[in-house]
Amino acid sequence: MSEFKMAVQRGRKIPKEDKIFGISRRANEMIAEKGKDAVINATIGALLDDDGNLMVLSSVDKTFKALKPDEYAAYAPIGGTPAFKAAAIKAALGKYQPKGYVQAVATPGGTGAIKNTIANYSEEGDNVLTADWFWSPYGTITSEIGRGVETYEFFTEDRKYNIASFKAKVDDMLARQDRLVVIINTPAHNPTGYALTTEDWTGVKDVLAAAPADKKIALLVDAAYIDFAGDEDKYREFLPVLEELPENVLPVIAYSMSKTFTLYGARTGAMICLAPTEEIAEEFRRVNEFSSRASWSNCSRAGQSIIANIYADEALKAKVSEERKEIRDMLLRRGKAFEEEANKAGLEIVPFDAGFFVSIPCDNPDELSAALEKEGMFLVPLAKGVRVSVASVSEANCRILPAKIKAVMDELK
Repeated sequence: MSEFKMAVQRGRKIPKEDKIFGISRRANEMIAEKGKDAVINATIGALLDDDGNLMVLSSVDKTFKALKPDEYAAYAPIGGTPAFKAAAIKAALGKYQPKGYVQAVATPGGTGAIKNTIANYSEEGDNVLTADWFWSPYGTITSEIGRGVETYEFFTEDRKYNIASFKAKVDDMLARQDRLVVIINTPAHNPTGYALTTEDWTGVKDVLAAAPADKKIALLVDAAYIDFAGDEDKYREFLPVLEELPENVLPVIAYSMSKTFTLYGARTGAMICLAPTEEIAEEFRRVNEFSSRASWSNCSRAGQSIIANIYADEALKAKVSEERKEIRDMLLRRGKAFEEEANKAGLEIVPFDAGFFVSIPCDNPDELSAALEKEGMFLVPLAKGVRVSVASVSEANCRILPAKIKAVMDELK
């Protein structure tokens, strides 16, 4: 008998509880029972200080508290306020000046940008393409709107980006579909911390440019963690490559203010296209505003006002960047500490560059995660391994975790 009494299942696999939030809940329950020092909760995708407190940029917090009522209480336009859209484009592209036509549409975080892109640039019943190490909500989003996910092998045996696997999968899927949405999460990839190099991007561009001209492709760059990857200019050097794509390939950037401005709860983000023609850019704005109206109507005015006000004040923007760099440097120290200790312990990790997460390959992720929980270590099981949030774990614990994880893995063999 179906577990669904009134709701339509529609082929969706709907869990009793979100996996990541469920693990975090159990971590908090153990903390309440055994104390903070007995638990390492490495599930949270938000920046926490060494004492486990949420880190918020003080300059952003001050800007938030200075908002006037009409800057937070009034409805925002469906596509976002003009000042916010201009600021979002500057925030996402940095110093890069695009040659083509740019449009931005406000979304509730990067997740809204992902949903709208899939909904408007793929057909119902299509599958989208991403790497075999991927953020699990991609699967949730696709299943909710009648799509699916297919993957290519992210890495070669020598731990390089697997462009051959990417090409094979693109060719295979375009033989079956007239449209294709490709999702590439970079830099500071969730969940591995990898960043595609400019050489990697050139390979991606060549593969997509070789696709038949009658096929329509949306290349979605999920850049949620771009400003915590390292030098903000260096990690935007791939942007010119996107504008070398032919007219049948539309680059879309999903940009999240949750990470960049530590505004997780404000649910503010944007989807930005780098279109080759004005007609395609205007179509992008129109169809995505329509989808926004049908899903969430409009986004938080407060978050948009904060970003717009920051970009209207050069001194304030500089202060935000300065504070962000301090936190980014801390995050990089944590990630590199974990990588160093993993090497010492003989614990294999997926190629890591920067970001909120490090991933550990294993054959039994759920079993390993459950065993680690018993030892007070809470990690997120994925399809091919487990994910560690170095964003939420102190540098000291980043040095402790690898040997402990390796010991539990060895016990399970």
